[in-house]
Amino acid sequence: MPFWVCVTGTVMIACERRSNAVPDHFGYGRPATEKEIAVKAIAIRPDGKGLPAGSGTVLDGAIIYAAKCASCHGSTGVEGPFNVLVAPDTVGAKPFDQSSKRVKAIGNYWPYATTVFDYVRRAMPFNAPGSLSDNEVYSVTAWLLHANKLIGADAVINAKTLPGVVMPARKYYVTDSRKGGDGPYE
Repeated sequence: MPFWVCVTGTVMIACERRSNAVPDHFGYGRPATEKEIAVKAIAIRPDGKGLPAGSGTVLDGAIIYAAKCASCHGSTGVEGPFNVLVAPDTVGAKPFDQSSKRVKAIGNYWPYATTVFDYVRRAMPFNAPGSLSDNEVYSVTAWLLHANKLIGADAVINAKTLPGVVMPARKYYVTDSRKGGDGPYE
């Protein structure tokens, strides 16, 4: 290798400035307003904190599901072509570690009913996520819970009743209570 190529390379490396500091501003955009943050901060906790006002019924949910969900999940939630939402073996079935061929669906795999509301509200329908009103989301959630044999046909789902729905799989989930390390559990 020629001498000047080595010298040039060494000088370039020596002159390079490296900074691990993150700049305060990249020169574009603006800080989000409180209102913009509030629109996106819609997380629902397992205990129901964050659930909005409103309510829904199984009957209304069946109508909304048929119009906005069945094309992807099937008319009863079992057929697909995409994710199966209704399990044929929701109540009283063997745990997944004892029955490898079980279909994982809302009724037999999800640990919290409030998660159903949160997911539907954020991500469904696939072609227009976030387009359902809170009452429509409560209704679809009611229909899904009823189809999975977890609530009665006359149930009304709202911010008070939804957290009270006990999902059969909840007992298989454990809270991570580890201590120590660099994570948030210290």
